Amino acid sequence: MNDSREQYTLANGRTSINALPKVSLHDHLDGGLRPATILELADSIGFEVPASDAASLGEWFEDSADSGSLVDYLATFDITVGVMQTTEGLTRVAREFVQDLAADGVVYGEVRWAPEQHVAKGLTLDQTVEAVQQGIEQGIDDARNDGKTLRVGQLVTAMRHADRGLEIAELAVRHRERGVVGFDIAGAELGFPAGNQRAAFDYLAQNFFPVTVHAGEADGLDSIRGALFDGRALRLGHGVRLAEDISIESSDDENTFVSIGSLAQWVKDREIALELSPSSNLQTGAIAAWGDELHDHPFDLLYQLGFTVTVNTDNRLMSNTSLSRELSLLSDAFGYDLEDFEVFQLNAANASFLPLDERQDLADTIIAGFQSA
Repeated sequence: MNDSREQYTLANGRTSINALPKVSLHDHLDGGLRPATILELADSIGFEVPASDAASLGEWFEDSADSGSLVDYLATFDITVGVMQTTEGLTRVAREFVQDLAADGVVYGEVRWAPEQHVAKGLTLDQTVEAVQQGIEQGIDDARNDGKTLRVGQLVTAMRHADRGLEIAELAVRHRERGVVGFDIAGAELGFPAGNQRAAFDYLAQNFFPVTVHAGEADGLDSIRGALFDGRALRLGHGVRLAEDISIESSDDENTFVSIGSLAQWVKDREIALELSPSSNLQTGAIAAWGDELHDHPFDLLYQLGFTVTVNTDNRLMSNTSLSRELSLLSDAFGYDLEDFEVFQLNAANASFLPLDERQDLADTIIAGFQSA
């Protein structure tokens, strides 16, 4: 089972990818549990899981998620959400989540999760947010005691197939001074456009609260349009299918000639960040139009054309991955080096939901870390 402590290096064999300062923008709390923790939490509440040891459970998650279907991929969350229904469970998961980020060299992370999915045992929405924030702060303290410094903010998420968007938006704004930095909608994308949650997005806009929207993963360009114009999204969660608006006209040994549609051009010109998650995009079939191997991912096309690409894990448990591993896989697929990695991290820092001066400080931290690599 991959974990945040597995070591990766660049092709030169000398530069540690793990040690590089990194920014994580698209990372689900309920997709980042340690298998051993799932077993312990499940045992404590009498919850049935499909394996009896951590290694086998980790393999079950990866195999089940590697389905080529977002719907099947999302079904694995029945297990993780099931053990995150108490204050103790939420706090522990959040604490370990931050510990694992710190171990992987993350200096700033935004953790997204849906409070409405964690009230089955009687917690209120506010109590769930408070429990997660307590765990985040404990994890930050643990990292500090280990000589590491990082910041982590919550992205409160509404499930797009439910009818609680405005309620969750109000929850997010209510906690904006207590750890919540942004809002997201997630879940089944196809058939549930961002416009269904227009009341929530109107409320967020009125309160000047930043938004990212899952779009361009299980649905195409219309979903992305909705995220931008109904959701007023400042970032696109995945957004990989924006490449459907890019046509390769011709190519030769040295050049590829493309035409960019108006939607893709809008995203590029306004530097709207794409929260790309290579392994997850492969698992869910989001890149099926281009192929079924990582080197088929349109990540490099988008990068070479000047889009604001960022690298993310999506769900570390389901994809058996870490941010360092995702960078290593991209390096293997496209020959990226230290300079490319720095671009990806600066893109993520600039797209984070921190205030401007703090984004600049974060960028300085990244630059200094890469200079010393």
